[in-house]
Amino acid sequence: MRVSKRVENLPPYLFVEISKKIAEKKARGEEVVSFGIGDPDIPTPSHIIESLCQAAHDPANHRYPESEGLPELRKTIATWYEKRFGVKLDSDKEVLPLIGSKEGIGHISFCFIDPGDIALVPDPGYPVYSVSTMLAGGTSFFLPLLEKNNFLPDLNAIPSDILNKAKLLWLNYPNNPTSAVADLSFFEKAVAFARQHGIPVCHDGPYSEVAYDGYKPVSFMQASGAKDIGVEFHSLSKSYNMTGWRIGMAVGNAEMINALMRIKSNLDSGIAQAIQQAAITALTGPQDCIQQHNDVYQKRRDLVVEMLNRIGLQARPPKASLYVWAKVPAGYNSKSFATELLDKVGVVVTPGTGYGPNGEGYIRLSLTIPDASLVKGLSRLSAWGAGKKL
Repeated sequence: MRVSKRVENLPPYLFVEISKKIAEKKARGEEVVSFGIGDPDIPTPSHIIESLCQAAHDPANHRYPESEGLPELRKTIATWYEKRFGVKLDSDKEVLPLIGSKEGIGHISFCFIDPGDIALVPDPGYPVYSVSTMLAGGTSFFLPLLEKNNFLPDLNAIPSDILNKAKLLWLNYPNNPTSAVADLSFFEKAVAFARQHGIPVCHDGPYSEVAYDGYKPVSFMQASGAKDIGVEFHSLSKSYNMTGWRIGMAVGNAEMINALMRIKSNLDSGIAQAIQQAAITALTGPQDCIQQHNDVYQKRRDLVVEMLNRIGLQARPPKASLYVWAKVPAGYNSKSFATELLDKVGVVVTPGTGYGPNGEGYIRLSLTIPDASLVKGLSRLSAWGAGKKL
């Protein structure tokens, strides 16, 4: 049996490799503390779970859902966007619920990328941007995200021959993995750039509600003319700790939303309606849970940043996202340092190169780790800094 070339060329998903290494350590009876995967450890708020349970008993929710989602959910998403960002959306044409934002991110490349086309992809960046491009037959042109530029891409540095073949531009702020943020002026420039070159924009914004010290991230859709040229992906995964329920959305340009819906309707059967009802409850119910979660993450952030700097890594406290992006010590590269931490003190961090070549020299630590495990992990990092081996 021979699989397709696209599958042969498919790199292993980053976190699959991390999980494999953890499993190998545990099989040897070794305890591992993982700062690897950004999956919230805090449970989904109870009022959302209660809503899901009630909806699950309704026989109407036992049948195939519609690909475009419940009208009530689309209206709720539009109302939430207007309340949160001041952005008005047509719930029938400019809103599309998703089986988690990753599903939409993976599918939208098939809407705009033909074989030989180019997608402009941030480096370092969420691997699905480039993987979905490859699966659609396209090629990624990587946009370096450099610390000297506050991890924002220099759109004016893209060669003209690349721009002529570019059919999609990916952006992601607050950023994974660097935790960088973008202001409205950057998004305004991105819209102007996209209009000038006729390149649709996909902004991935699932961390807009995970922010610290009073900071409030902006939405790409707030930029003037954003709906003319782009869409934004969002998710309830990080805002309401609903990663396991798989619920997100795409909003923005009606033509792009329609194209994505046409792909979805041919490849999936929509989101379970009970989960859609839970999403409505999340977006319309009490919102104090978000600040409560952020208070937990902020305390963890401060502890992690303090320890990293104490043992010789350079790390700045992020304004938003669930991650700390830190420089590795002199004498190491990203992979060798991550390997040393795992081998010597049983701590898992993600090497920056897992997100692209420009991630070299960095590691990413997730804040989605229970407090007791976090304290243990920081103690182990302290032991590494003191030259001890567990």
